[in-house]
Amino acid sequence: MELKRVVITGLGAITPIGKNVEDYWAALLAGVSGAAPITNFDTAKFKTKFACEVKDFDAKEFFDRKEVRKHDRYAQFGIIAADQAIADSDILNDPSVNTNRIGVIWASGIGGLSTFSQSVTEFAQGDGTPRFNPFFIPKMIADIAAGHISIKHGLRGPNFATVSACASSANALSDAFNYIRLGKADAFVTGGSEAAITESGVGGFNAMHAISTRNDDPKTASRPFDKDRDGFVMGEGGGGLIFEELEHALARGAKIYAEVAGAGLSGDAYHMTSPHPEGLGAQLCMNAAIEDAGLKKEDIDHINTHGTSTPVGDIVEPRAIVSLFGDHAYNININSTKSMTGHLLGGAGAVESISTLLSVKNDIVPPTINHFTDDPEIDSKLNFTFGKAQERIVNYGLTNTFGFGGHNASLIFKKFIK
Repeated sequence: MELKRVVITGLGAITPIGKNVEDYWAALLAGVSGAAPITNFDTAKFKTKFACEVKDFDAKEFFDRKEVRKHDRYAQFGIIAADQAIADSDILNDPSVNTNRIGVIWASGIGGLSTFSQSVTEFAQGDGTPRFNPFFIPKMIADIAAGHISIKHGLRGPNFATVSACASSANALSDAFNYIRLGKADAFVTGGSEAAITESGVGGFNAMHAISTRNDDPKTASRPFDKDRDGFVMGEGGGGLIFEELEHALARGAKIYAEVAGAGLSGDAYHMTSPHPEGLGAQLCMNAAIEDAGLKKEDIDHINTHGTSTPVGDIVEPRAIVSLFGDHAYNININSTKSMTGHLLGGAGAVESISTLLSVKNDIVPPTINHFTDDPEIDSKLNFTFGKAQERIVNYGLTNTFGFGGHNASLIFKKFIK
């Protein structure tokens, strides 16, 4: 069976550094940090008092009052990013398009955390009578964003959510890619969103000692690969992409950003939260993506790393890159856009895929900001694109996302050549 080719024809993003793709991309290239004091709740008693929130977000700008009440913040971000991607692609304005063959695969690592926390807190503070809001369950569940996107646009193709912690939306993109190239659908609205900057989210990650406590200097707190990193910075938002079968896209005259070349998945089989110390799972998923794309390792020009700014993870991923790519590792422009956006958890894979494919399209790699001191445990000969965006030919870009539980996903995007 000959596999079909898959291209990207629409993009949408709502992030801590831009509420659309144009602003997000411009901020990435300029090296803008999205970190600032948390406004979502009172942080007086919390160890961490800052995060990368979506700035000046008012749901009423996007939804009517009834819809605001129906949608958890993570679903709001998902619907907004998906709407942008659909509009950008213009796919639903073509009367020949069969919406029975357009699906939705939308991810969230946690789902409606604020809804869950608020509802359970209100119950605990009451007299024990279970006065739960009728929207409690449908607002909370992690698949509901996919459902709302499908309902809003009448998309009756395959519809589901993927949940694999921080790899969730990379898994969504991988599934969409495979369904299309196997002929199961013509297109997908795919991506992911997260909104976990809540009391329970921040408190829970503080308890794990996973997030930065650099309250005196939030903007430089996300410092991937720096010696003095002290944990990741929480982010929120979402990214949406339209994956479309090539001939379907060409038939309707769609603009094409890039082509999806390959996808690879693996499991660490090592620890609940820590990566394999030699990056075995990371090596396996990157190699699987390269083999899936029919490439040589030397073809990869750019890697958007998972690069969370955690003490252990930031050592392991570069180690895996050097182990897999050998001498070619030093020819690759590596970066971590989490230095600017923070870590969007289940939304990270989609938002970072947008950055990666725009690097492929535009031949420029955004920087890794906030680097001050080399870590002797990280190979300093690697090009981490520190400080400033770098122009270079990017024919193939690879992006990594790794999640608690040992879930690993890599995607490769390439320049579109008809």
